[in-house]
Amino acid sequence: MTSDEMCTLVLAPTGRDATLISSLLGRLGKPCCVVSSVSELSEKIASGAGAAIVTEEALRGNAIRDLEAVLKEQPAWSDFPVILLVAGGRVTAESERLRRLRMPLGNVLLLERPLRPETLLSTLEVALRGRQRQYQVRDQMEQMVRAQDALRRAEKLAVTGRLAASIAHEINNPLESVTNLLYLLRSETSSENARIYLGQAEQELARVTEITKHTLRYYREPNKPVPVDVSAVLDSMLALYHSRLTAARIDVRKEARSATVSVYANPGELRQVIANLISNSLDAMRTGGKLRLRIGCWHSSKMPDRRYLGLTIADTGSGIDPQLLPTVFEPFVTTKGETGTGLGLWVTQELVKKNGWAVRVRSSTNPDRRGTVFSILIPAEQAEASSTSVAA
Repeated sequence: MTSDEMCTLVLAPTGRDATLISSLLGRLGKPCCVVSSVSELSEKIASGAGAAIVTEEALRGNAIRDLEAVLKEQPAWSDFPVILLVAGGRVTAESERLRRLRMPLGNVLLLERPLRPETLLSTLEVALRGRQRQYQVRDQMEQMVRAQDALRRAEKLAVTGRLAASIAHEINNPLESVTNLLYLLRSETSSENARIYLGQAEQELARVTEITKHTLRYYREPNKPVPVDVSAVLDSMLALYHSRLTAARIDVRKEARSATVSVYANPGELRQVIANLISNSLDAMRTGGKLRLRIGCWHSSKMPDRRYLGLTIADTGSGIDPQLLPTVFEPFVTTKGETGTGLGLWVTQELVKKNGWAVRVRSSTNPDRRGTVFSILIPAEQAEASSTSVAA
């Protein structure tokens, strides 16, 4: 909080009020700034100030509406205080009209003239203390935003680490195969067998190339929304997790109910959401299971007029405890014990909300129907889907 942010603005265009008020505040060491118009007052309020002392003579014509427009643009934490000096005496038609016009201004304190300096100072101190608390709320909100950004970056690094481990595993297997094939090739005298070994080596190297392309695509994604093929994103993430899925004996099936399904989104953020959900499914099915991925139209009974493109990731894992389910999207909530950060689903929900999507979760720990289903719902206006059904 700077000294300018606690400065008192004085708007008193007639008489000696501005001089007297600024002199009084100056003697008490309170920073103040005399302004000559509502326009200048509005600029100072927008750039940051503590309070304003305004005489009612300054609010003639459209001045009240101009000031109201500025105060309406305040951020959520701000409720700028205005001390309005009005003429004392009986209520007249003009004073009543001005009162009605002043009502939309919000945080206005009325003082009738003539008034004692002590009355003005005590009222100003109350207004400035309130303004100081508003700045404290602002600072806390900014700290919270910075903390949330740090958590998002931490989770993105965690996702990167998990992907790096999967990539290393994916690449290691074909490289081992190539090494063995080259060893056999050196000791092989038959040209026919040599051609077979070379063909197999080429296939394994092509697999490494494909994995590398998927990885580079993930890290070179643009930071702004572009048309993204959801089905292709799913394929690329499944390719990166292929070895882990195979090693865990997980049966994977993907169903895309349209030949081409594209959404207008940030590709990197969509990949991070999908990576988080697939990784969670993997962790929940350490001894095998089924992973089902579906893309298709989705309707809500609560909002029948709205249409969505739904991306569903379902597993037959251990399920989420019913008592924990309502809090799974909160930070630091995890079902993985010490191995989980508790940030994956929180970041997933933050990315979903940022893009104007929605996320739904259903889960059961019942042995007869154990598993978890996550659905990402993308408004139809963000998606373009053909009506042709295909399965992959």
